Amino acid sequence: MTRQVIDRLRNAAKVRDLKDDLARALGVPTSRLRARFHNIEHHRAHLASSFFVSPFERAALLSLDGFGDFISTMWARGVGNSIKVLGQVEYPHSLGIVYTATTQFLGFPHYGDEGKVMGLASYGQPRFIGEFRDLIRTEKKGQFRLNLDYFRHAAEGVDMTWNDGAPKIGKLFSDEYGRKFGAAREPNTQLTDRESDLAASLQLRLEEVAFHLLNHLHDETGLTDLGLSGGIAYNSAMNGKILLHTPFQRVFIQPAAGDSGTALGVCYQILSEVRKGQEQRAKSEELLASSHDALPFALCSLPFTGPEFGDEEILRELEISDIKSQHPDVTSAKYSDSEITKRAARDVADGLVVGWFQGRMEFGPRALGNRSIVVDPRRAEMKDILNRRIKKREPFRPFAPSILAEHVGDYFEQTHPAPTMLMVYQIKPERRAEIPAVTHVDGSGRLQTVSRAENARFYQLIEEFYKLTGVPVVLNTSFNENEPIVCTPREAIACFLKTRMDALYIGNHVIRRR
Repeated sequence: MTRQVIDRLRNAAKVRDLKDDLARALGVPTSRLRARFHNIEHHRAHLASSFFVSPFERAALLSLDGFGDFISTMWARGVGNSIKVLGQVEYPHSLGIVYTATTQFLGFPHYGDEGKVMGLASYGQPRFIGEFRDLIRTEKKGQFRLNLDYFRHAAEGVDMTWNDGAPKIGKLFSDEYGRKFGAAREPNTQLTDRESDLAASLQLRLEEVAFHLLNHLHDETGLTDLGLSGGIAYNSAMNGKILLHTPFQRVFIQPAAGDSGTALGVCYQILSEVRKGQEQRAKSEELLASSHDALPFALCSLPFTGPEFGDEEILRELEISDIKSQHPDVTSAKYSDSEITKRAARDVADGLVVGWFQGRMEFGPRALGNRSIVVDPRRAEMKDILNRRIKKREPFRPFAPSILAEHVGDYFEQTHPAPTMLMVYQIKPERRAEIPAVTHVDGSGRLQTVSRAENARFYQLIEEFYKLTGVPVVLNTSFNENEPIVCTPREAIACFLKTRMDALYIGNHVIRRR
């Protein structure tokens, strides 16, 4: 038994005794705690997070992850307020481990760097696909197995430590990677065709294995609606091809599909169990006709459940920052609801870099129009301008287009809604030159579809830009600079002042550099 397995068993035992730990932390006897404690398995929480907040009454469900409770992958059928697990892939076999190990080998050592490799894949050719098919082997009934010669986690275990609030994962790949592909790339060194081709091969094999599993899941359930969760559900390039390579017709991906979203799944799983108990006691179909009828979140409002700040709070932070005396090159003004979006759209159309801070903060890792930086996608230079002034990102990483939902078919080759920026579609060839700042090297874009019902003010901003330019698309990137996305007015003002943003629209207030 590896040290990692022993550590996980110890941690599981500790979690079972959480009631005693909580009582000690609160300084009260355990007998005083009235709360009930529930143990929900990791992947069941993922599955619940993608089903109970979805628009589906019944759906096939898939959780693809690194590991959780000794399982990497789980699939199920969701009906009403219940989920039935149909199959799983167990330790040490994991698509997430393969992706993270290869990400490390390519010289990207930080937690979350897998997204960089997804972007890099578009620049390469999958000339190592044969090696990756040996590395991950598909089996009957949706199963897959790793060639464990390439990895350290099964035989040696892998350390995970925390550094400045972020996890650091120890080396996952074995010496077999070096024998097969050459020396690992050192971080921050020049990228070569080899790295791009390895990334392309990894991405292709991930998609092949995922579609193998999804096609089995469809065969097993006969359903055409899919709920997708787990850390791999952030792979928007894979997600955008699901409808092209499987029989599924609709896909729901919970905005916080990774482990941060399991908190939501745990709550809904417990709620579903309580309601099933109520149904059984009442023996009445009228008690709960459908678990979805009484959900506290509607599909359109789920991404916007974070903090919101009123005009008084915003004005107070503007006064505290004392912008006018501290920064004489900055002016401020206030406008009406209708005027604010018109002025912001004009600034974007004129080539300004606009900070857009409105309403409730987004739930999940993507800025969806409430904590965003918005610029003109028609200007090819905007990608470099953003990187030079604010984002400091690698040049191979693309920026996202946010598009009015009714115009998706005019610009993209697929039209399935993508409200949480978790799908990559091909941009129509004749439209690519029109929006070069959001067109990736392979002609794709990780789009956000915006409807008036989902986000009225952001929709209005894009609509005003459309009236001015004839283009119903803006470039939308997260409001931050090498830090978490801003949440509060104070953070937004600070980010504006320390970067070279041109204007900040914060509620109905505008701060502008002369």
